[in-house]
Amino acid sequence: MQIACVVVVFCAWQIGSSTGALDPLILPPLTAIIVALGGVLRAGTVWADVGLTLLELAIAFAIAAGAGLLAGFVISRSPFAVRVFDPLIAGLYAVPTILLFPLYLLFFGIGPQSKIALGATMAIFPIVLSTIAGFAHVDRVRLAAARSMGASPLQLFWHVLVPEAFPVVVAGLRMGLVLGFLSILGGETITSNAGIGHDIVTMAESLEPAKMFAYIVVAIAVAMALNALTSYVEARGRHENA
Repeated sequence: MQIACVVVVFCAWQIGSSTGALDPLILPPLTAIIVALGGVLRAGTVWADVGLTLLELAIAFAIAAGAGLLAGFVISRSPFAVRVFDPLIAGLYAVPTILLFPLYLLFFGIGPQSKIALGATMAIFPIVLSTIAGFAHVDRVRLAAARSMGASPLQLFWHVLVPEAFPVVVAGLRMGLVLGFLSILGGETITSNAGIGHDIVTMAESLEPAKMFAYIVVAIAVAMALNALTSYVEARGRHENA
């Protein structure tokens, strides 16, 4: 049923844009988008922009994951710290982080650094919150049982805390990765000199909607690949910690 709905929408899109019922500057024919996508992929210049966007994401996610996991774990070790910082961080998470982007532009310029800063800022909040939730709600009975059997702090961490907290923590990491990618892509569309988002805006400003949609397809493909990768890592981790 879902496939049928997609096919109907695409057919209506193609017919409407081809007959003039839809403005081709807004929704060009699907055939034109496919041709433009083939040209973009054959030209090969898109891969440098994909690589730059993914490099920005990798650096931003590494910063957010490292700082977020450490901060979340430290906070989770104290019930008082959880009561103080958990609602505070959740409140900050509700603030639109994109408001900081002009400030990042002033500090870092329009290059990759400002996108990395924005991506790291967006990604760190779900990582911290999920790490706090995961480690703060570990089964106390299992902890007490492990301690009674003489488990060392390191053994408690790897064999009790990590397996118990893993599903919640990895969900936060996955959300952080998605938010980081979306924010970097959004930052590139606002102001940048390279990247997938930059390509999308450039084609829109040049009134080349078919090429614009071709780059959007590339961005969607990258997002789907990242989702598939994180799903695989999550499933592998769940299996190893089962």
